[in-house]
Amino acid sequence: MTVTRLDIHSDVVCPWCYLGAANLMKALATREGPHPFGIRWHPFQLDPTIPPEGLDRRAYLQARFGDGDRIAVAHARLEALGRDSGIEFRFDRIDRAPNTLDAHRLIRWATPEGLQTRTAMVLFRRYFALGEDIGDQGVLRAAADEAGLDGPAVARLLAGEADRDAVRAEARAAAEMGISGVPTYIVAGHYAVSGAQPPEVWARLMGELDAAIS
Repeated sequence: MTVTRLDIHSDVVCPWCYLGAANLMKALATREGPHPFGIRWHPFQLDPTIPPEGLDRRAYLQARFGDGDRIAVAHARLEALGRDSGIEFRFDRIDRAPNTLDAHRLIRWATPEGLQTRTAMVLFRRYFALGEDIGDQGVLRAAADEAGLDGPAVARLLAGEADRDAVRAEARAAAEMGISGVPTYIVAGHYAVSGAQPPEVWARLMGELDAAIS
């Protein structure tokens, strides 16, 4: 089968990125036979100015968006969409707004093992369903273990500066490409798909790819 590269630009504290990833995984899981994508995840930080220790999420959202009712409506909508997609949003459990640089380092380190997608989905679930602080190195170590990575090796890397600059450079490169919001999916290096698309969109795209190479 011809493999089509699928580059996913996302942030692990972006609820639409979690929803979009869940919809993509659902489409891939329901396909008969192997899917055509070679998936690669890329870092994007919704707010790189958050300090390493994170911020109180409620105060952060209030300062950034102001209207508490608006936030509640957005959360309720996402919770309903999540149920339809088989994932859980528990915004009531989330206390911290983390800086996601270290989480993106973890996803980067999963690349050689072919565990990027697994690692990203573990981080999404731990943040949005369990309310864990994915800026905390202990949480990231536990996520690494769950994803099948070498936890002690990850702990040593997290304690140092490995790949911090590389992650920042990759995020800057995405911005220079014109990516200003996530999730953004780049198909075959040329075609952009933006937003949390439903599984049907991915199923149709895979059908088009099948037809193009048949």
